[in-house]
Amino acid sequence: MNRYFDYNATTPMSAPARRAWLEATEKHWHNPSSLYRDAGFAKQKLEEARERLATLLGCEAGRIVFTSGATESNNALFVSLAARLPSNARIAISAIEHPSVREAARASFPNRVLQIPVNADGIVEPDAVADIIASQTPALVSVMAANNESGALQPWSSIAAVCQRADIPFHSDAAQWIGKVPASSLGLCDYVTGSAHKFGGPKGTSFIVLRDEDEPLSFLRGGPQENDKRAGTENYPAVEAMVTALEEIEPRLPSIAREQAAYRDQFVEAMRDHFPELRLISEDAERLWNTALLVMPRHDNLKWLTRLSRRGFSISTGSACSSGKEGSSVVVQALGATLEELKRVVRISGGWNHTEADWLALAEAFGEVDRELSHGGRPVN
Repeated sequence: MNRYFDYNATTPMSAPARRAWLEATEKHWHNPSSLYRDAGFAKQKLEEARERLATLLGCEAGRIVFTSGATESNNALFVSLAARLPSNARIAISAIEHPSVREAARASFPNRVLQIPVNADGIVEPDAVADIIASQTPALVSVMAANNESGALQPWSSIAAVCQRADIPFHSDAAQWIGKVPASSLGLCDYVTGSAHKFGGPKGTSFIVLRDEDEPLSFLRGGPQENDKRAGTENYPAVEAMVTALEEIEPRLPSIAREQAAYRDQFVEAMRDHFPELRLISEDAERLWNTALLVMPRHDNLKWLTRLSRRGFSISTGSACSSGKEGSSVVVQALGATLEELKRVVRISGGWNHTEADWLALAEAFGEVDRELSHGGRPVN
């Protein structure tokens, strides 16, 4: 039984990705930037992987820069933009961005970050973006593709169109979208960031898609790698594993989405049988098929997490990167939740191969923990 329900935090490496990594490590472990023949082979394979990723994303290969993670990609973007833009330039980000966007934006544009509100479903409306562009003229708009906590799918393509009409660059952190929803149109964004370990690839590997292949990226310095955009020896085996993971999962996404969304909804129904006052965040919005962000009617979320963990189930209290900062859930906070509600938020995020039995076993475990906590923490038969 698969009892791991924290796939929005990280995923196990897929079997195809693992095989690709091992083969690349054995055959093409050389430094792609060196000048001898074997290094040339590694460089060729690296560029082939870049081309394959570009095809998956629907963009030009020259726009892709490989990085160590979405956090680096997001930081690199804001640092580079701040270095080129006027000192009074402002940028706009949504109220539900991942900390690697929110904190990087604040650091690079101190006191110059505009916040785009969300509606009652946790969605950034294109009209809200249009209003901020008309009144504030930001130098960049950044809205994530899919929320890492609620799973709410954002209308990023419509927002990108609003920005394009106003000639404002648009960035989308697509770390949660890629590997769960087809990625082929993401290249329409000016900037896109993604992360391998969110879709069955290795940790420490990621990419950023730039607006133009000639655009500078002034973050890591020290060498001419990645077309002078990111210094450091290229990790071809990890890149190969990342691209292979995405190639393997993309064709299966429609059928996976139908099946897993049904299982997730059965889980929510089972939870409501036991917890009639349960609150499902972004319930009326289109969401990732694997995600349910719940405000439990009772008990602190850390108690839920630790006692479910004892039973072998892994869940979270929200974004792992938000722990201890601004509450346990940026999304629930943006929707005006009380401090007490924030303490009762739990996030369930399943994977591509969960079964109906896996989901229902989790719901049953919640019931067991509730009975235990309601009896003074003592196990109940």
